[in-house]
Amino acid sequence: MAQIGKLENQTKINLSADKYYGFFKNNMTSLVQIFPQNFKTLQVVGGGEIQAGCEINWKYDIGSGIETAKLKIQAIDDENRSITFGFLEGDFLKVYQSFKAKTQAIKAGNGGCIVKWTFEFEKANENAPDPKAFAELGDKVAKGLDAYLA
Repeated sequence: MAQIGKLENQTKINLSADKYYGFFKNNMTSLVQIFPQNFKTLQVVGGGEIQAGCEINWKYDIGSGIETAKLKIQAIDDENRSITFGFLEGDFLKVYQSFKAKTQAIKAGNGGCIVKWTFEFEKANENAPDPKAFAELGDKVAKGLDAYLA
């Protein structure tokens, strides 16, 4: 029987919540240039901007070689500064039957923010690991964008 899980990761950064969220909403494809070791390609299917309902082809490396995924932006919430991604296709389906990720920028003191990543997943089998590598990538991206956009 498949196991349903949830993993959360929070990273405090100096960047404002609006700036972090704005980067993801408006410049997400630039992650390829900023983190070339992890993001090999990140392309909106059919071109255009990031918006709810759009699909993204992603080639990535989180430590086990280059893998692929097709994502769908399920929700963009400007008020709560969050973006939710549903994973539709890709190599991760060998391990997870379903996978969803959400990034949110929460205002914190001194103009900074807390970047919260939430991963909801259904393991393909009981031996499948929790997606800790994705949580670590979320932490790396938050800290890296903090330095890059400062």
